[in-house]
Amino acid sequence: MKHISVAIDGPVGAGKSTAARKTAEMLGFIYCDTGALYRAVGLYCLRNGADPRVPSEAAGCLDRIKVEISLVDGEQRVFLNGEDVSRDIRSPEVSMAASAVSAVPEVRKALLGIQREIAEKNNVVMDGRDIGTVVLPSADVKIFLTAKPEIRAKRRYDELLNKGVKTTFEEVLNDLNERDYNDSHRAEAPLKQADDAVLLDTSELDFEQSVESICRIVRERRDVL
Repeated sequence: MKHISVAIDGPVGAGKSTAARKTAEMLGFIYCDTGALYRAVGLYCLRNGADPRVPSEAAGCLDRIKVEISLVDGEQRVFLNGEDVSRDIRSPEVSMAASAVSAVPEVRKALLGIQREIAEKNNVVMDGRDIGTVVLPSADVKIFLTAKPEIRAKRRYDELLNKGVKTTFEEVLNDLNERDYNDSHRAEAPLKQADDAVLLDTSELDFEQSVESICRIVRERRDVL
């Protein structure tokens, strides 16, 4: 039986991870947060004095890094060299580091195999910046999830506050705009909508409506596979 792959791409703060996780749960699929892999690499760089903005320094860390994604009590956890860093990778500083290292070809190549292997062995919902264009170009369903910058920033700000991260809305919005620019203009696998992806703008949708819209798109596509 062929496994079904769902690729959800979009800019930072679009709610990809939370929506993809819930969608996978509702469909009975595996969820893979690819951004967490890059965050783990970015975290390692910051912890070990490597500048994630310098490609040679980021790439130079790869042979000392082992990143794994595991389900613990039904929840995805991210392990960096055996340490659970699921919380540590969610800070704004690590977000910027992740954006930087994700532009490094050597980093992308190192993590690509992990992502594709997950899709080959499972029905999967995978979210990131280039899933439908690079990681899983033959995905059965491709969705580009987005919303207005101010709305994305507010959602991200609330998420960080709920996790106990101290920041301001202005800082989050500035970081978001900077990441949007960096992700869209990087030479390696820039953020863009795949030609065959469905555009879903959630600016006027709440979380439940967003998830239902994604599930509807997936179910409609499954019916013609």
